[in-house]
Amino acid sequence: MTDLATFPEGFRALIVGASGGVGRALTTQLVDHPRCAEVFAASRSGVDIAGAQSLSINYDDPQSVEDAVLAAAEQGPLHLVIVASGVLVDDAGRGPEKSWRQIDADHMKDVFKINTLGPALVARSALDTLAKGGKTAPEKAVFAALSARVGSISDNRLGGWHSYRASKAALNQILKTCAIELARKRPHAACIGLHPGTVDTSLSEPFQGNVPEGKLFTPEYSAGRLLQVVDQVTAEQSGCVFDWAGDIIDP
Repeated sequence: MTDLATFPEGFRALIVGASGGVGRALTTQLVDHPRCAEVFAASRSGVDIAGAQSLSINYDDPQSVEDAVLAAAEQGPLHLVIVASGVLVDDAGRGPEKSWRQIDADHMKDVFKINTLGPALVARSALDTLAKGGKTAPEKAVFAALSARVGSISDNRLGGWHSYRASKAALNQILKTCAIELARKRPHAACIGLHPGTVDTSLSEPFQGNVPEGKLFTPEYSAGRLLQVVDQVTAEQSGCVFDWAGDIIDP
């Protein structure tokens, strides 16, 4: 179990997208962590996870996002917020694109809604709820969203996956922009992206055949590594995107 010793004793956490593989694993590990006092699990389905307080959230309804965040922060500030929602193949079975000829406006809008707009809406409400602490002893606080290595523009050597790549690149820009503003309001806090690796979930299932041996992670393993990253990240690293091993991914 990750120490999470850089967070204050009795810290409070919100996981958005708690019904997904990584989101559920993050929620469960935080519920079991002795330093974490409260965990809020937000999802479209309002998933019920033992030990966590369930919240409903729908990116089609921005007010539901604000309501969920405010409910989580009603009894005190939040110290850790992780947006773990994401989509690669939409509900209609579209994506990812192998060629520019497959670009579809409806699919791209759906992907951007979940991968980019959703985390941005959470950030809009959640960044103001992050803990401040005292002037001499500020409390650590981290806002994070699951990104992806393929969102790196400089690392794009294969092409394809237009909507997914673009949505994650846009997310990274939003996180960087929010980090700049956050440094003025809460200089002790960090706003970062997290690449969980290739995780054995429904999102990656159709594409696991090409994953090298030992590089397909269980949700539990990935969640544990991501919690190590947020434990180690500093305010000076705010705005960066980290992979599961703690290495910074080039923009």
